[in-house]
Amino acid sequence: MGVPDLRWETSVFRDPNGGSVLLWPYLPCVRMPSKMRPRDWDGLALLSSADELVSLKEEEEQDKSSPGVHMVSAAASGTTLGMLVRDLSELDLDGPSIPDPERIRLLRHAENSRGGMPIYAIEPGIDDSEWADWQSRWADEQVRFRNLLATIGRSRRWSKIRKEAIKKVAHSRLANPDLGAASTVCAAWWTEESLCLTEELVKERDSRFSSRIRGALSNLRDSGARDWGEGGPNLLVPVQQAHVPTLENSLFACESVETLEMEQ
Repeated sequence: MGVPDLRWETSVFRDPNGGSVLLWPYLPCVRMPSKMRPRDWDGLALLSSADELVSLKEEEEQDKSSPGVHMVSAAASGTTLGMLVRDLSELDLDGPSIPDPERIRLLRHAENSRGGMPIYAIEPGIDDSEWADWQSRWADEQVRFRNLLATIGRSRRWSKIRKEAIKKVAHSRLANPDLGAASTVCAAWWTEESLCLTEELVKERDSRFSSRIRGALSNLRDSGARDWGEGGPNLLVPVQQAHVPTLENSLFACESVETLEMEQ
């Protein structure tokens, strides 16, 4: 899997049934510049399960009581997450921090604005048989690749991906050099995390997410929370920057709409 184009602008999908989906690129563990943040949105859809949203809030409380506890744990883990926070720590950024600052910021904003804005969990739960089957096949691929990946130096592979990603980072007057460098770090992390995903698994995941995103927009549109006007509501979906291209392609090709209820 090569490094995709790393764009900063929001991708807008205008649903034929009304309303729009805003795929907003963000960098994990980094608080994005305020001028890059979308302002006009009516509901929030996170690429997480309902259980993960609960865990996100718990991590926030744990970090308040023991500041930096998750960062210390990640840095000492010897995992790709540890490599991510290590490289981000060398840059002049608002971050890194755990839990993911943009997701928790948006989650809290949605909870506290307009008396509570609709929130949707896009990843299916553990009781979803189709999703359980997908995760099982992903686990099989991880086992199959484990010995192969062990023969290749992860640090060398990481550096190679970061170098390749440099030419993929889009120019933006809002992104300074350190944010651009952070983009290459996050792309290396995303690529490393995706090594065991086959094209088929990626397509199935993004197709399911797309159907559920359209379902979330449908629920938001029909909720009657506001008079949406002619254009309909805007559903904000924060997406890790390196994931945007495949999810965007899937969403624009998606014809199915899975029924989805709001978490809030």
